[in-house]
Amino acid sequence: MLEKAKRYSSLKYALAIIDIIYLITLLFLFPGLGLSKTLARALSGLITNNYFVICVYIAIVYLAYYLLNFPLNFYQSFILEHKFCLSNQKTKHWLKDQLKLFMLSYIIVLILALAFYYILKHFIHNWWLLISLFWIFFSIILAKLTPVLIIPLFFKYKKLSDDVLRQRILNLADKMKVKILDCFEIDFSRQTLKGNAAFVGWGKTRRVILADTLLKDKYTYDEIEVILAHEFAHYRLRHLLKLILVNSASTLLIFYLIFMTSDYALSFFGLSSLFDIATLPIIFIYFILFGIITQPLENYISRRFERNADLMALKVSGLKNAFVSMMEKLSLQNLADRKPHPIIKFFFFDHPPIDERIQSAQEELI
Repeated sequence: MLEKAKRYSSLKYALAIIDIIYLITLLFLFPGLGLSKTLARALSGLITNNYFVICVYIAIVYLAYYLLNFPLNFYQSFILEHKFCLSNQKTKHWLKDQLKLFMLSYIIVLILALAFYYILKHFIHNWWLLISLFWIFFSIILAKLTPVLIIPLFFKYKKLSDDVLRQRILNLADKMKVKILDCFEIDFSRQTLKGNAAFVGWGKTRRVILADTLLKDKYTYDEIEVILAHEFAHYRLRHLLKLILVNSASTLLIFYLIFMTSDYALSFFGLSSLFDIATLPIIFIYFILFGIITQPLENYISRRFERNADLMALKVSGLKNAFVSMMEKLSLQNLADRKPHPIIKFFFFDHPPIDERIQSAQEELI
């Protein structure tokens, strides 16, 4: 099983690297070959409203990228998962979910792009700051709406039917002074056989979500309780707020870099104005390259948060043995890479590897 997990993980790492190189290549070629400018000019000749031009331009470019990336995406998210027995989803259901994901991501990108060009046009000198603030605000709203608008697009909710487990989770929430709407179960197995649990939402939308793949007699009450203790610990330690601050700083920095250096980037691609919709692929290039550079630091911060949440979960629950057995089960169920190479950990892991988490728990005195 360990060898199988290593093979699966190695393929995932390789595909992730190929995917990012492929995307960057396309983004460089599209404006570099003049295709972005040609498309933007053609749409401007047909459509008088600039904001409608943006809508159509993004739709065409996004659809073209999705079609070009379809073979890689299909192999990565469907064939590979079935090959390693991590999914039993039917092709038609996968295609349906992909259509939903396409439309959802298009709407999100469109909102952000329209805001970007509107602010850019009306606030010449401090547009980078205002755009950053809008993106930060939008991300917070999105986090609040995720449980009630986005998750139901892909999964069916129902209140947790196991009254004993539900009461244990509610008691744990009270003990850790966490206010939640209720405990819900989602049909995670319609997409994947991997296990997962989450504490999602903001304010009145905050709730516990358990994948049905965690239930069905696979995990004990103690194991599920320590999973939720970990999730509640993130809230108690204000990790979400700290991550928002980190992401906000990253957003401010990336837009300030665009503000300071965009003239050089535009001249490289033969473009003259950032307001030109043809420059949109260049904005994406900034975000991708910036993300590659900052990802290791963000991963490091996230791993520290996860380790601290593990420690609090163990202290509050006292369920060391359940934590260890839960980690063992999750690693088998999800084919996790338990002991990755340090370079792989540096670039890809936002959680400590399973073996490290188990070792830390065993060394913890509770």
